[in-house]
Amino acid sequence: MTTVAAHSCLEQMTVFIQTEQTPNPATLKFLPGRPVVESGTANFPEPSSASRSPLAQRLFDIVGISGVFLGSDFITVTKEEDREWYLLKPAILGVIMEHFTAGRPVLLPDEAPDLPSDDDGEPDEVVAQIKELLDTRVRPAVAQDGGDIVFHGFDGGVVYLHMQGACAGCPSSTATLKMGIENMLRHYIPEVQEVRAIA
Repeated sequence: MTTVAAHSCLEQMTVFIQTEQTPNPATLKFLPGRPVVESGTANFPEPSSASRSPLAQRLFDIVGISGVFLGSDFITVTKEEDREWYLLKPAILGVIMEHFTAGRPVLLPDEAPDLPSDDDGEPDEVVAQIKELLDTRVRPAVAQDGGDIVFHGFDGGVVYLHMQGACAGCPSSTATLKMGIENMLRHYIPEVQEVRAIA
């Protein structure tokens, strides 16, 4: 873990940013020591999706950044495969420090962050149990690694999940999905037969 500090004489504000490795070697987690998104999460898998976040737009201006994910108190940045963290990290830290020190918004007003959603249209007891287990057991653990897992539906015994942040493209995400999440859901909810990731 790395900690960097920035000091603004104008606002007499200090920003301490910690960085943490994630299980995905293409992502790093940045913790600015303050709230990032008030509720839910915001996922920007490409520059064109970042119009509602001035912070994500500025991070995408750094050559080599391929994704930005905003959590409650962290920012996960994904790099292109042919880029090195030791070259990108100083620029990322500089953008985050300057953004928070200047008091700029992370998300534009009247824009809600991505919240877990489902496409089945029929909330029932099984779906409620699945969401409860994901919210209490899975999402907090995944957030520790700089990502999120969003419920998208339950159909024919199959739970459909969308992986975001450090979880998207992580080499261990398939094992986490099958060995961890699928086994847990099948244990507690007999109706669940399989868990699948969707893009």
